[in-house]
Amino acid sequence: MKLLLIAAITLREAARRKVLLAAALLSAGYLALFALGVATQFRGPHAPAALIRQEITASLLQLALYGVSFLAALLAIVSSLETVAGEIGSGAIQALATKPLPRWQLLLGKWLGFAALLAGYVAVMTAGVTLVLWLGRGYAAPHLFAAAALIWSEALVLLTLTLWFATFSSPLASGVAALGLYGLAFIGGWVEQIGALTGHPGAVRVGIVASLICPSEALWRRASYLLRSPLPGASRFTPFGVASAPSGAMVVYAAVYLAAILALALRHFSCRDL
Repeated sequence: MKLLLIAAITLREAARRKVLLAAALLSAGYLALFALGVATQFRGPHAPAALIRQEITASLLQLALYGVSFLAALLAIVSSLETVAGEIGSGAIQALATKPLPRWQLLLGKWLGFAALLAGYVAVMTAGVTLVLWLGRGYAAPHLFAAAALIWSEALVLLTLTLWFATFSSPLASGVAALGLYGLAFIGGWVEQIGALTGHPGAVRVGIVASLICPSEALWRRASYLLRSPLPGASRFTPFGVASAPSGAMVVYAAVYLAAILALALRHFSCRDL
């Protein structure tokens, strides 16, 4: 019950800081632009054949959900920057830390609040993208729930990293570190894909090491692999290529990674001076 109360307070605080409003406005514009693009995609005298339209629609879904994963990652980092380091610096956390509540429960409650926020965001955006394609093209994506869960997991990894960094650094440093790891994983993922395509195992190993350091991009690649359609999948070298698709073992590793980072954050927050 106490954890749920802290989670609810965290959600209210995010709303007070206009984080939810900014995310809602940006997301509404994103979905509107995507709907406009889908509506105008196949108009004109040179409309492609039905099979090509189906493959293009599948690629549009991957493109849209890639944008959703990026927005969710930014929301995970930006929304949680002030929740530990900022509140410690301003002294606001003392109002909660003096309650008969273990510190680890305080941080875990905040994590649960942000996790719920991200779950709702990913669910709404995924449903919006899917609805646009279903109404506009009659397209139903395969493995959509699994892909959405992986996108949410990617955001959770970045949320947990940001909170961990915030237990021993400033809000700005925490955000830079989390974004840096996100960028490292992104570059590593592309290096791995290109290495697999060109037959360079060393490049593939570089990408795998980057995924072990931060598995966020690997989770997106797994989601993209589940959403792929035959034609773009056969071409391999596409923005959503699966020349080297993460396995289920990488998903398990990401879950263990997330749990370990969260445990480190809880332990460090419990021991540090406020």
